[in-house]
Amino acid sequence: MDGPQHTVPPDCVSAADYERHAQARLPADVWAYIAGAGADGLTQRWNREAFDGVRLAGRVLADMKAASTESTLFGRELPVPILIAPVAHQKLVHSDGELAAVLGASAVSAWMTVSTLSSVRLEEIAQASQTTLWFQLYMQTTREATLSLVRRAEAAGYAAIVVTVDAPVNGVRNTEQRAGFRLPAHVRPVNIEGVQGPVLRAGPGESPVFKGLLDHAPTWADVEWLCSETTLPVLIKGIVHPDDAERAIACGVDGIVVSNHGGRTLDTLPSSLDALEAVARRVAGRVPLLLDGGIRRGTDVLKALALGANAVMVGQPILHALAVAGPVGVIHLLTILRAEFEAAMALTGCARVGDITQSVVWEMR
Repeated sequence: MDGPQHTVPPDCVSAADYERHAQARLPADVWAYIAGAGADGLTQRWNREAFDGVRLAGRVLADMKAASTESTLFGRELPVPILIAPVAHQKLVHSDGELAAVLGASAVSAWMTVSTLSSVRLEEIAQASQTTLWFQLYMQTTREATLSLVRRAEAAGYAAIVVTVDAPVNGVRNTEQRAGFRLPAHVRPVNIEGVQGPVLRAGPGESPVFKGLLDHAPTWADVEWLCSETTLPVLIKGIVHPDDAERAIACGVDGIVVSNHGGRTLDTLPSSLDALEAVARRVAGRVPLLLDGGIRRGTDVLKALALGANAVMVGQPILHALAVAGPVGVIHLLTILRAEFEAAMALTGCARVGDITQSVVWEMR
């Protein structure tokens, strides 16, 4: 990979353009890791197709003089309902990794979720930040190790804990396997170095998954325990089934991220958008809902909010922008998405985020 550029190519006018340029710049194995999906990539494809299949109901002559993208989430003013999703190993695409991403996010006041598997220590990212940060948590093999990460996030000023629960084992990543992807020496999960991970116990002819890898996989009891151990809002990320949403609320979570891990874990899960509709009906506004997976346009943000989300998370496009233009790319990409979202609001007659309801989705036959 050539050194990261800090100017935006003149033909970068959408998220898709950043993706195209990033693929051209990055080594093939790194691209396979970033873009690769689970197994045959069906869920990843459906994530995108679900948004493409929703038609909007344009409305005209609405009074937009006081139009705004602002809302509130967990008692804080959210400037625009587009957050940066937790994305691991960002030094794969930029030498400054998450420090470059948080610089871009801070410039446009976009909230950012920092991964447990970040390639920069969570404290360093917080020190560089001038925006609201959430910390994404992978439960560790012991509660002590898990709680240590939570306490570090609390001390550093993170505003919420986002527990990812849909990847107790890695998905079948055939694209990565074919490309021979391995983390290079300069990219390390620095937040959990020295922490004991799962130990494979399988002998010849024994289960490669059930012998060891799931010995310390988190359960609902661990979620309930975590909620009791911190005063920060706890969100659970990786919910696609309404029954799991109900169980999460019973455990005390403060929010839910409807997600299929970008189609990178269990292939043939439903699209995030389809899952959102089902989860939103069950949750019925009891806790905030976020969505990730497939967001590439401002119209996608509008559709997600119309179908029940309070905000969305954007992951892969952030890596694309970092690879192409560093922090400037992140600023530009987030600005594009916001401008597209505002245009979609205006053209569907929604002056406020609260005006975005299912009525903006075309239902007539």
